[in-house]
Amino acid sequence: MKKIDLSKHAAQKLLKQRPPWLYRNELPDTLYTEPGEVAALVHQGEYLATAFVNPHSTIAARVLSWRDEPVDRDFFARRIERAIAKREGIESNALRLVHSEADGLPGLVADRYGDNLVLSFTTAGMDRFKEEIVEIFVDLLSPKGIWEKGDKIRLKEGLEATHRTLYGDVDETFIIEEGTKRFQTDLKASQKTGFFLDQRRNRRIVGRYGRKRTLDLFANAGGFGIYAEAESTKFVEISELACTQIETNCRLNGLKNYEIVKADVFGFLEKETERYDLIVVDPPAFAKSKKARSGALKGWKYLIVRSLALLEEGGHMALFSCSHAVGLEDLLDLARSSAVVDGCRLEVLETMKQDVDHPWMLDVPNSLYLTGALLGKRVW
Repeated sequence: MKKIDLSKHAAQKLLKQRPPWLYRNELPDTLYTEPGEVAALVHQGEYLATAFVNPHSTIAARVLSWRDEPVDRDFFARRIERAIAKREGIESNALRLVHSEADGLPGLVADRYGDNLVLSFTTAGMDRFKEEIVEIFVDLLSPKGIWEKGDKIRLKEGLEATHRTLYGDVDETFIIEEGTKRFQTDLKASQKTGFFLDQRRNRRIVGRYGRKRTLDLFANAGGFGIYAEAESTKFVEISELACTQIETNCRLNGLKNYEIVKADVFGFLEKETERYDLIVVDPPAFAKSKKARSGALKGWKYLIVRSLALLEEGGHMALFSCSHAVGLEDLLDLARSSAVVDGCRLEVLETMKQDVDHPWMLDVPNSLYLTGALLGKRVW
């Protein structure tokens, strides 16, 4: 294993903070490694950690282990087995099995949809072990098929975006079962790895507050509106594919009185005049980095102010951010200032995060990426 001698500053950072990664400017100027190579991080001959190293990436070292141990097929098999065991007891036929750094496998995401697996290899290091990892999943789970979902995020590691079958035959469509709710998804064409599994628990929480009229903004596959089971439901979504999925899922769940509006949510809110007693605001990540934070907060402020204007007194509003750059405190601050504009008060009834199969590790700050709040509108 190649050794990379760190500066005193970088070594102290590893020893005192145990971060999940180091940036390119924290590694030596002359870094003669292949993208994704496994290397030992040392300081003056003392071992500190083992990492994937990529000199072409902003995040140049991703820690694999804090112990001096071989990184081979057995290493990955142990980590994957441990991750799968943690998910036992989740009541759904669709769940996340591996959540990248939060499961000690930086750059690997694995979701299970019944007998299908959808894998993402987002780092050059994990991509090097793709063949072994596929073999491990086949040995452990005997899937019908494995689909690779390789989106543009791979470009940051010098990899090509790729979508292909890695093993067997993958179902084109799949019916997800969450208790009594059912959702159809296209494993190859849908966002993420097929469905927003991370919102599973939050759909149940928010659904309890559905009464007469529900507005589901950025509805995607319609999960929140379907769980609410309101007397009437309006879904707003700009994607043609997602609108088709909403229609299918409403029928699967016997939803009767609903309307699907194919539109940009900002434009919709500018013109909408109907009032609702439950509004769900679950946009895509406005801020994928800290640089985009300022614009994201402005967008969020507009969404909350306009939604409050449509919300009945005594009604409820659910807000979700799927970006680490805009967290729960930001959402609550924006809600507080928006309430002043609306002339109401907001009661915090629930705070939420991603479900347990998407673990949040304290030493991996970005592993808490989905946060939310359920607020009640009060006027007195």
